[in-house]
Order: sequence, then C-alpha cells, then structure tokens
Amino acid sequence: MSDATIPTESAGARPRSAECGATGADPTGAGAESTGPEPAAAESSGTELAGIGAGAAGTGIGAAGTEPTSGESSGTESGDPTGAGAESTGPEPAAAESSGTELAGTGAGAAGTKTAAAGTEPTSGESSGTELTGTGAGAAGTKTAAAGTEPTGHEPTGVQPGVAAPGAAESGPAALGAAAAGPAAPGVAEAGPVEPRLSRSALSDEATTLDAADRLRAKRDAFTLDDVIYLDGNSLGALPRAVPSRLADVVAREWGELRIRSWEESGWWTAPERVGDRVGGLVGAAPGQVVVGDSTSVNVFKAVVAAVRMAQERGAHRDQILVDETTFPTDGYIAESAARMTGCTLRPVAAGDVPSAVGARTAVALVNHVDYRTGRLNDLPGTTAAVQAAGGLVVWDLCHSAGALPVGLDAHGVDLAVGCTYKYLNGGPGAPAYLYVARAHQPRFDSPLPGWNSHADPFGMASAYTPADGSARGRVGTPDILSMLALEAALEVWDDVTIEDVRAKSLALTDFFLRCVEDYVPAGRVQSVTPAAHTERGSQVALRCADAGEVMAELTRRGVVGDYRRPDVLRFGFTPLYTGFAEVERAARVLADVLLKEG
Repeated sequence: MSDATIPTESAGARPRSAECGATGADPTGAGAESTGPEPAAAESSGTELAGIGAGAAGTGIGAAGTEPTSGESSGTESGDPTGAGAESTGPEPAAAESSGTELAGTGAGAAGTKTAAAGTEPTSGESSGTELTGTGAGAAGTKTAAAGTEPTGHEPTGVQPGVAAPGAAESGPAALGAAAAGPAAPGVAEAGPVEPRLSRSALSDEATTLDAADRLRAKRDAFTLDDVIYLDGNSLGALPRAVPSRLADVVAREWGELRIRSWEESGWWTAPERVGDRVGGLVGAAPGQVVVGDSTSVNVFKAVVAAVRMAQERGAHRDQILVDETTFPTDGYIAESAARMTGCTLRPVAAGDVPSAVGARTAVALVNHVDYRTGRLNDLPGTTAAVQAAGGLVVWDLCHSAGALPVGLDAHGVDLAVGCTYKYLNGGPGAPAYLYVARAHQPRFDSPLPGWNSHADPFGMASAYTPADGSARGRVGTPDILSMLALEAALEVWDDVTIEDVRAKSLALTDFFLRCVEDYVPAGRVQSVTPAAHTERGSQVALRCADAGEVMAELTRRGVVGDYRRPDVLRFGFTPLYTGFAEVERAARVLADVLLKEG
C-alpha cells in the first residue's frame, strides 16, 4: 500500500499481541523460524541472473565466530522488533559462508565471502579475514575495508539480520515503530551527488562489470532521471519518458479537440478494462479479470466486503476476518470497517500464521504480499491454499510486489487482489489502483459500492441496479482519464520485458547492496530487517538505524534518495528497470560516510 503514518494500535486493526491468536505475537510479521542452535555454517543460495556479466559474491551477514556486542542478542524471541524474524537462539556459527551469486553467461567469477576467519574474533582496527577468490573481470568477495586502505577501527560486520538493536524494545504490537513517516525530514532539499570520502574498492569495479552485462540496462533510458541515486521506487516510481507526450496529446487533442467524442473515439470508456488487462499481464492474470480505477483503499473495501458476502453464502457462521497484523494501516482500518458492516469480528494475526489461524469461522483473510517496512515476501501460494481449504477466501495486497516479482494470481488460484500502480509500475502520483476478481467469482461478486459505471446498461439510467458482467463489476463512477492514460503510457516500458528478468536483477541488486553495506558500513551501525532468503525477500532492503531520520536527510542532501519509517528504519527500494549496480555500490559508500560522520 502507499505510505502514511501508523498509530501504535490503530482502532480494531492492531490489538495487543495476546489478542492476535499467535504464540509470541511477533509484531514484525516475520515470524519465528527456529529456536534450535544455528548450523555450523550458514549459507546463502546466491542468485542466478541470466545475461548479467560478472559474478557478484554472496555475503555472510554478521561476523562469523564473533560475539555480539553489548546490547545485541544472538537471536530474537517473541516480540521481535526487527522484522527479520527469530532465526536462532543458539550459539553463532563457526563460519558464515555464502555460495556467491551465480550470474549465467558471465565472464567473470565471483567469490563467496567469509566475514571473519572461523573461530576468530576480530579486534578493533583489524581486518576480518576476507577471502578473495574471484577471477576474471569481476571482483571477488567483499573486503572489510575499502581496497588499499586500513580499516577504520570498526569491526567489519556492518549488517546483522535478526539481531535487535541495542536498546530496542523486545515486545509490543508496534512492529518497527509507532508511526511511519515521509521520506525525509521537512525542509530537506535534494542535492546533487556528493563524492563519498571512502575510496573505491574492488566492489566498484565489479559493479561496472555487472552494469555492462545487464540485459535491462537500456531500459534506464526510457525514464527521466538525473545523477541523483534514486532508491525510492517502492514509494513513487520514476517518470517514464513516454508519459508527458501522451498526456499532452490527451489534453490538447482528445480533450481539447474531440471533447465528448473521446469517450468513444479515443477509447476513454473502455480504458479501465483495457489498462487492467495490461496490469493483469504483470501479475499473472488472464484478460478480463483486472479493472483499473479508484484508490487502493477503495478497492480493498470493495474486495473485502464482497469476499465476506461470498463466504457467507456458504454459511452465516463465517463471521471472522483475518488481517495481517503488520499491514499498512489503511488495510487495517478498512478491514475493521468491513467487519462492522458485515457483522464480522476482526482478528489480526502475523502473516506467516494465517495458514494455522484459519478455521470454520474464517470468511476472509486480507494479507500483504510484501511487508511495506521490512520487505518480507509472504507465502502467497501456501497461504491461499490454506485459507481456501478452510472454506474462506483470500484478498492479497500487491502494492509492493506488482512490477517487482512474479505474482501468479491465476496460477495460484487467488480469489481477489488489489494494488497500486505508482510504485514499481511507475504510473505517477495518484495513479489509479486496480482490482482483480478471479473469473470464477465474477458472477457472485457483489460490490458494496455499485455505481452507474458498473451497471449492465449504464446509459439506460434505470433506477434498479443490474451489475455488468466480468471485471466491469468492479467499476464505480467516472474514471480519472488523465491519470488512467498516463498509467497506460507508463506501462509501455514493459512491452519487451519479462517479470522473471526483473526479479532476477532485483535479487542481484539487493544481494549486492547488502554486500556493499557489509563491506563499507561501521560495525553495529545498522542491522538488516529484510530477510536474507530470496524466497522471503521483496525488492527493498530495510536497515535498522538508531538515527534513521537524520541519516536519511543527510543521504538525500548528498544525492542518495531512499526513505525512512519511524522510529529507526531506513528503506531502500530497488527498481530493476532503472537502477544500476554502480548506483547501488555508490549509495552504500555514501551511507557509510554519513554513518561515520553521524556516529
């Protein structure tokens, strides 16, 4: 969903953990993965990225064989405030290794990196025993300090997923904080890039090689960009170059000359379904199941209420709505309102606990595909199957996944889904949202907002409502044509792009960024709350940082734009269509500079 402030306990949407029906009530939505001892070596699977030239080395995040610093925990128990999930409460592994990132068709090798020599504990000012085994043009594993320089006196662990920040609360319902905030402190103006003080390392050369072989590299030219490193496409996508000229034509010719005739002659009337089919292709929906219009919030309301009505056709005992307890606030607000309207009760649960929480009373589960704060990717196929097996329906919020990774709505039998188009789909500020209703449900889809646009005969002006067939049932009133057609032009950039290629590059970018942060950032300054596992990661990286607001303001001043969420989370979004590896490496160096200064 889009970004806004979130109260610690929104009315009805986020009760205390004891009311959530989940053990331990992890407020991050990440869920506990294990409570046993960690294995002797933690390995990452790496990324296969076809056609991208040099290999990127995998990184073991966290100092292998080192003890956590004062105030850090070696594993998070119930109430994990990091969003990373409790992976272990046992001892740390002797050596954290990664298998490296395998990039198909590359000429340069990439090496995995050992953060520290097994069983050793680096002291202040010492290198961590990084092994560099890469070959060819690509740079190998990460170095603790910038190439050719001595370490700065910090231990080179940088990022430690799953480790609570010193002083961080270990329980409570507010997940990553009591409120969300905008991307930068008020009054902070964007500035041009500032050269970081840290010297370039082997990672810089590796980034250059990766960019040279990137099959999506040319797509950057389809956007209006400058020298600012823009890592906030998970909030607002960049402007596609095709949009201004298309809007100029719509305003000057279609509106200015054709005027009312454009509803037919320019295809305005059919735009919601036509553009919906284009969006549908990016989320795995066959034509005729997606309609574009209204906001995400309005579409959540339509989807949840209609889903409850369909579920209650199977029995009035279905009187419970499950909602992702770490959802973007508007989903919770609307789910609460839908519960009141339909006579249901609202039950917030962790996204990972939905399959075990469903039962005979479940009408609907409303779940985010990707958590907007942590970037955690939730299990869409497994959750959908579990809810349906219990006799309920599921509504997925795709705001942070559409355009970033394969969704597979039809393939996984999803009932309903909603999403925005101004993030990874680059539709522009205020671009219309979309509603997916599976074809099998369309005859029974009873919208709580019937409007003349969704009438079977809209110009018949009948006093009685008869719903239209197909996805048009999701329409309400007159569509916003200017925003709709701007979105249609923006979607042209996807004409020769596969979502699989986008996903492969997304994982490579986020892997590479984490390696660069590991290499450059002083130990203990940030901790990743984004899952390391590819199967659990969206297209953003979230770092816990005590002074996140000040750090992001300074990053923006220096020409690196991300955003932050109160009280202490830095968010960086990676949009593969226009983000390059050199930008990612430079962003990490600037971040390290800022943290050294702020620290």
